[in-house]
Amino acid sequence: MLMKSEFLKILDERGFIHQATDLEALDHALEQGNITAYIGFDATATSFHVGSLVQIMVLYWLQQTGNRPLVLIGGGTTKIGDPTGKDESRKLLGEDEIQQNIKSLSLIFNRAVTFGNRPNDAILLNNADWIDDLNYAAFLRDYGTHFTINRMLSFDSVRLRLEREHPMTFLEFNYMIFQAYDFLEFYKRYGCRLQIRGADQWGNIINGVELIRRVAHKTVFGLTTPLITTSNGVKMGKTSQGAIWLNADKLSPFEYWQFWRNTEDQDVGRFLRLFTTLPLKEIQRLEMLEGAEINEAKKVLADLATAFIHGEEAVREARATAHKLFEEQGTTLEDVSLPTLVLSKEELEKGAPIIDLFHRLGLTSSKGEARRLIEGGGARLNDVPITNEGMMISAPTFREQPILKLSAGKKRHGLVKK
Repeated sequence: MLMKSEFLKILDERGFIHQATDLEALDHALEQGNITAYIGFDATATSFHVGSLVQIMVLYWLQQTGNRPLVLIGGGTTKIGDPTGKDESRKLLGEDEIQQNIKSLSLIFNRAVTFGNRPNDAILLNNADWIDDLNYAAFLRDYGTHFTINRMLSFDSVRLRLEREHPMTFLEFNYMIFQAYDFLEFYKRYGCRLQIRGADQWGNIINGVELIRRVAHKTVFGLTTPLITTSNGVKMGKTSQGAIWLNADKLSPFEYWQFWRNTEDQDVGRFLRLFTTLPLKEIQRLEMLEGAEINEAKKVLADLATAFIHGEEAVREARATAHKLFEEQGTTLEDVSLPTLVLSKEELEKGAPIIDLFHRLGLTSSKGEARRLIEGGGARLNDVPITNEGMMISAPTFREQPILKLSAGKKRHGLVKK
């Protein structure tokens, strides 16, 4: 289908569209004038990982095309826990932890959208504002009749879990009802006509569209984005070292830059479309590069994706760090921006186990993983393979070089100082 509205045309050309309830009608509505749309995020951690960047980029394009984005952080639904894609119940978080997560997560949206009081300025909302005050009996009486158990059991978030014979609590079973209710609240309060989520939320979106049709007798729309995997089938943002976080306190800007720099050749064009705002003609030129030249396209991807989240200064520092680590010969590590660990005088006298240092720097998720890294030949100290997992770092280790570089494979590095 050829899109006529600017917003859907951009989403289509860049690969953001997976499913929609009525794409032709939505396109027509967008042609008639700007609309209000929302994307929701639960506050399950202090940072989003890079998989959430798809939705964040959609918020950016929504506002850039004149529409109004509503950003929902689910302080209410986080207390229930989204069962989608999970075989076990999510950890139930306390109020203080949820509030801390909301405060931290909110910061990232300032990079993508502008908040304010103008017609298409974004609004940051928390569904605890209406969910926490609900009278549950009255809520069920007013809205429970619009949901059937038969229908709810047919959605993947429930059906697949039950097929795998993993229990689902009644608390989790309520999640899809509350998400549907969110859409109704947004429609009533802001005239919101579109909900956008990842592909795994299709069933929950449908519930909201149908609830508004039954209660308000109005037509609204749902649209999902694809779940992004790399060319080798790995879920976007999942690596052997763990999630690729967006917040700098969870993952350094250099490591974030390096993640994009190490994109597989086959993914460069697709990721440039999804995760940067580079014009399509320039992306088409870059994705045609071959051999060693494709590395220049990867650097463009790394620069633009990092600048979007961390700013231009972080890109300059990441570039300088990469140059010192991988291109300059015999350079010092004084000014390199990498995860750094400073050993105390007591630790130097006693000796610090090398496997502890890998774990403390975040280069491995556990000491056991550090041991396996050494056994597999992937651990290095100042670019020299480490063969002894019992190795200790003490004052004499620093005689020839005041800063030690630990490497986990070719892509992750950290520094140890005395």
